[in-house]
Amino acid sequence: MAPFLFITDLDHTLVGDDDAMMQLNQHLSRHRDEYGTKIVYSTGRSPSLYQELLSEKPLLSPDAVVTGVGTGIYYDGSTVPDRLWYDQLNPGWQRDRVLAVTNLFADLEPQPEDEQNDYKASFFLDAAIAPDLLPQIEASLRAEGLQVNLVYSGGEHLDILPQGANKGLAMVFLRQQWNFAPERTVACGDSGNDLSMFHSGAERGIIVGNAMAELRDWHDENPSPNRYLATSHCAAGILEGLGYFGFLQLNG
Repeated sequence: MAPFLFITDLDHTLVGDDDAMMQLNQHLSRHRDEYGTKIVYSTGRSPSLYQELLSEKPLLSPDAVVTGVGTGIYYDGSTVPDRLWYDQLNPGWQRDRVLAVTNLFADLEPQPEDEQNDYKASFFLDAAIAPDLLPQIEASLRAEGLQVNLVYSGGEHLDILPQGANKGLAMVFLRQQWNFAPERTVACGDSGNDLSMFHSGAERGIIVGNAMAELRDWHDENPSPNRYLATSHCAAGILEGLGYFGFLQLNG
């Protein structure tokens, strides 16, 4: 057995089946203690909403937390974000100019203030009009010379991020910081904002069985031997995938 980098979304991926999560926690905790595996939570939640979840669920203490769909990285329980990651997000990012463009689209409803941050502009966008409106929004931003990432998920959530920000890019950053090979990195998710973790290279991916159609459809259209679609839901699906890829010996 060897160490690996384990990165997982929280809501409806790690969290959702308490019994399976406790079983997964035991395996991961033992593997970290014995082999040096790193545990990372990658969430769309803000730091404050992540703290709320910590008070509700018995999560393991992670080695790092990626918040805000890849716009913040915090190590070892620190409340101070990694400045090196912020340095990668700054070039070309002008949030005020992004908002000046999005204000022109009446169908974009800003999300609450605690879902916003200096490197993320978040909105509600109805799924019925999203396919037509998203290309228009992106084209308008590009026309203003703004290089951004648009992440749409859950049939309603639109996050506009710096070009250098998303969950997948944060995963690669941490992998390089800790010197893990792509083949020893595994990411787990259930929705569209996890998609960037599944097409960045040779990293392994686990899509839980309860994943949203937006992610399942993409998986079906883009098959890869590096990606596994579990039949079990939430943490049980993660366990299934970790066994499939050989990261854990579940019967040992």
